[in-house]
Amino acid sequence: MTDWPDDWFRKSPQQGSPGAPGDGGNPRTAHVPSGDPTVQLPVRPAGGAGQRGWPDQPALRTPGGYSAPPRPGGRTAVGGRGRRWLRPRRIAAVLAVLVSLVLIGSVASYFYFDSQLTKKNVLVDYSGRPVPGAGQNWLITGSDSRQGLTRAQERRLHTGFDVGGGRSDTILILHMPSNGGRPVLISLPRDSWVPIPGYGYNKINAAYSFGGPKLLAETVQDATGLYINHYMGIGFGGFVHVVNAIGGVRLCLKTAVNDTASGLHLKAGCHLLDGGQALAYVRARHPFATQDLQRVQDQRIFLRALLRKLTSAGVIADPFQAFPAASGVVSTLSVDSGTSLYQLLQVAFALRNPITTTVPIANTNYVTPTGEDALLWNRAEALKLFGELRNDQPVSKSLITGSQQAS
Repeated sequence: MTDWPDDWFRKSPQQGSPGAPGDGGNPRTAHVPSGDPTVQLPVRPAGGAGQRGWPDQPALRTPGGYSAPPRPGGRTAVGGRGRRWLRPRRIAAVLAVLVSLVLIGSVASYFYFDSQLTKKNVLVDYSGRPVPGAGQNWLITGSDSRQGLTRAQERRLHTGFDVGGGRSDTILILHMPSNGGRPVLISLPRDSWVPIPGYGYNKINAAYSFGGPKLLAETVQDATGLYINHYMGIGFGGFVHVVNAIGGVRLCLKTAVNDTASGLHLKAGCHLLDGGQALAYVRARHPFATQDLQRVQDQRIFLRALLRKLTSAGVIADPFQAFPAASGVVSTLSVDSGTSLYQLLQVAFALRNPITTTVPIANTNYVTPTGEDALLWNRAEALKLFGELRNDQPVSKSLITGSQQAS
């Protein structure tokens, strides 16, 4: 059954069509030409519930939030507006904005941290200075400066009080080859007996006391024949701050270490060292038979562990660790005037896994003319070692002693 007469299309207005003019039909279609069959469409009277005709049509928008039927492609005219942000172009635009913000933030952070470096005119030309060789050479020092430490911290860290001037307890040379080879890290023990310009022979760390990092750099260059390209130094307070900034450094010990002088008391096994414990570890020498020669090895071991943690993905990818760590490093380092933050980053990655050794030693108990005990280099082997570095040659295996903990 339908609402249409079976022969509606055959009828004319003269045959009694309900819509024909003059027959009392639908007045709304009276003006339509009689030959148009659509005038015969049934009309549902307003409010004619249950009567024949077109069904009621829903409103385009109702108080209840009616949404129009979906259009081709899955989008809706009204209710589908919330999905428009998923369009590929909009996603690409959002990603572009995010990448731009990250890049801008990274660049801004780089220049900020670079501006926080303490730069000094350490490396200067002088008569007789070695000529530059292949690769780059860094002089890395750790001084016994108490700057930045309170009295309570000095007492807790066993650093001593009222230490005038400054001495360099840690003296390292880092050679970074230009041919892509592994970096080489060399310790110069602080008691090494060498000539200090203007002061005659003395222990090498005395150069720092006499003339600061500038005189130490000149002394090292004269003693080794290496041209020093860059300088980096850190004091006791800065060292503690850096270690604490990255949440400590994990170190595993073969045997227990107890040193009253440095305040170090650790059992055998693995430990997460905080800044104070780390400082005590790199200063400890009394528990070892070889004293300072073991200490310089421990310094290299810890430095490698520190840089591996500092450059790890966990620290770099976490802004809550990366920014405090970066701030702690740059605010406590002293570098030469020609050093940038980018070059320090290169050093950090180079120190993750370098070849390590100590300058060749001839006598560990050399008695100086003044009656002091000092350490005398094996001059021939030392010059061979430094000559190989100057020419970017592989270091002879006989000159590599490595870094081992005391057993």
